[in-house]
Amino acid sequence: MKINPKLLVIIALATIVFTGAAATTDLKPSEETNTYVNLKVLPKNISSKDLQKIMVDDFEDALGVSCNFCHAADKSTGKLDYASDEKPEKAIARSMMRMTIGINKKYFKIKHPMIGSTELTATCNTCHNGVPFPDGKGN
Repeated sequence: MKINPKLLVIIALATIVFTGAAATTDLKPSEETNTYVNLKVLPKNISSKDLQKIMVDDFEDALGVSCNFCHAADKSTGKLDYASDEKPEKAIARSMMRMTIGINKKYFKIKHPMIGSTELTATCNTCHNGVPFPDGKGN
């Protein structure tokens, strides 16, 4: 029986969400400020539902990758450290988000483009189409 890899990702993510394993200190908002740690492009007070939608529906699906593509593992625990900037892919993702926002604002006249919004014309998937390196030169 052949299983679709995207289905496996969805099942794995659903399992993590329902077991609470994804609710690490780095992923959930700080108790005092109700904001996420180290968000530089996305709003610091983004809801967990909106953040998960962007990370799963927009980034994972559009690039065909999983969380560890951009997020580094903590060396002591092995769990993903979502706040870490260790991997260069995370900085590239931020640049790409800024570029997408700029394209939508300049060329499609969207006044306040937000990553994850359905009003965006240009998205990650516009170029990536399910592959991490759309020009085929990466790896």
